[in-house]
Amino acid sequence: MQRVKLIFRPLYAPFVRLMRNHAAVAAERRRIRQAVAQALANDAPLKVIVGAGDKHQRGWINSDLPAFDVLEARHWRSLFPPHSIERLLAEHVFEHLSAAQFAQFLQLAPRYLAPGARIRIAVPDGNHPDQDYIERVRPGGSGIGAHDHKLLYTKSLARQLLEAAGYRYEFLEYFDEAGLFHQRQWQAADGFVSRSAAHDRRNAGGKLNYTSLIFDCWR
Repeated sequence: MQRVKLIFRPLYAPFVRLMRNHAAVAAERRRIRQAVAQALANDAPLKVIVGAGDKHQRGWINSDLPAFDVLEARHWRSLFPPHSIERLLAEHVFEHLSAAQFAQFLQLAPRYLAPGARIRIAVPDGNHPDQDYIERVRPGGSGIGAHDHKLLYTKSLARQLLEAAGYRYEFLEYFDEAGLFHQRQWQAADGFVSRSAAHDRRNAGGKLNYTSLIFDCWR
């Protein structure tokens, strides 16, 4: 019997980890569904953060992989009623997807957005004039997580992808091709972006050391 245990032990441990992971993902999906149901029952605006990690915003439902993959239609169906989400926020998420995957997200999302809903997106800005910044955020760059970056967005590229998907849009913060910074007033209540001109601590003293390309889009 001891010999049998020794033989199967290498197989048993990964199986246990797999079952624990499944249980954790299932529990996270239940949490999201319960939060959605509570918001709708209270007639509160449904605000969702994707790729939230450990970030929380008051009044928002945070979500992340693997519980919610924005490219999986079945995940959307299982978590959100059609036309229920009023605000969707993704801060530094879509640089981890290809252009084709971003287009896939843009096609999936509208079925679950309420009338007048907006998506707020922030990604590293490929027109940032600081080459050290570009080196950190470019695909395969030296910054944290950059090894997994698939795309370095600019205002021009974002506009091209949004228009191809039939979206309207408004750019809130960006550098243009000449390296000049542009900014519109935006409300944190519609989606707080920490990596922004006013809110990133690396910009103390007035120099824009770290900003994002930030835009709202809707259909």
